[in-house]
Amino acid sequence: MLSRGTGVDIRDRASVAGAVGAARPDAVCHLAALTRARDSFADPLGYFDVNVGGTLNLLLALDGPVPFVLASSSIVYGGRHTGALTEDLPVRPESPYAASKVAAEQLVAAHAATGAVGAVILRCFNISGAVGGVGDTDTTRIIPNVLRAVTGELPHVTLNGDGSATRDFVHVADVARAVVAAIAKAEPGSSHTYNLGSGAGTSMAAIVEAAGRVTGKRVPVRHDPPKPEPPHLIADISRARAGLGWDPAYSTPDRILTDAWAAWTAP
Repeated sequence: MLSRGTGVDIRDRASVAGAVGAARPDAVCHLAALTRARDSFADPLGYFDVNVGGTLNLLLALDGPVPFVLASSSIVYGGRHTGALTEDLPVRPESPYAASKVAAEQLVAAHAATGAVGAVILRCFNISGAVGGVGDTDTTRIIPNVLRAVTGELPHVTLNGDGSATRDFVHVADVARAVVAAIAKAEPGSSHTYNLGSGAGTSMAAIVEAAGRVTGKRVPVRHDPPKPEPPHLIADISRARAGLGWDPAYSTPDRILTDAWAAWTAP
């Protein structure tokens, strides 16, 4: 593995090759990416340069077949499917970011077909919670903003409509467990795709309620008019259960908020 603090620009093929050659990894978990769908409309080439070109650079740097785990995203499904989302559904990217993740998935699968790697693609839903006191600080996401409202950093958290839209929140510790399982299952020449989620939907209003329970504090809320967004985005995780022997152990709203709050308020 690369030593902590190693600085490598994934867009620089020579630098990536040098770092990977020095590390001589037994397996690769590829997490490096740009991830903000709205921002990607202003910089589509940048998103493809990092998310697709960077993935290619990493694949080309490997010497010999190793397990290769790609962190992808549920965003590849788009917002027009109904019911729990299965891996067999057609991908419908609706942003340059989503399109770049689809392209990265296809690149990894094609590389695996040559026998160069054993690939596992993990389509992660809403990764949340915290591990080791390190949590999500991305203020484009609901949970960090709920915690900011609790601490007074924001006057309120804003919900669209009545807050009934549901999303699938998966604890980062469960994602880490899935990565370990995926590395163990990856076989050279094969490529498998799995959803990672809790398998259940949690409404935005329920996230606010969980934050109140966990923190013991009132969460100020402002309701804006509803926006045209999918009412429900929930993972079908039956394939991950069967193929990886994985089941979420920490992905309840209260556990996610408990760990996120502890990280947020840590000295």
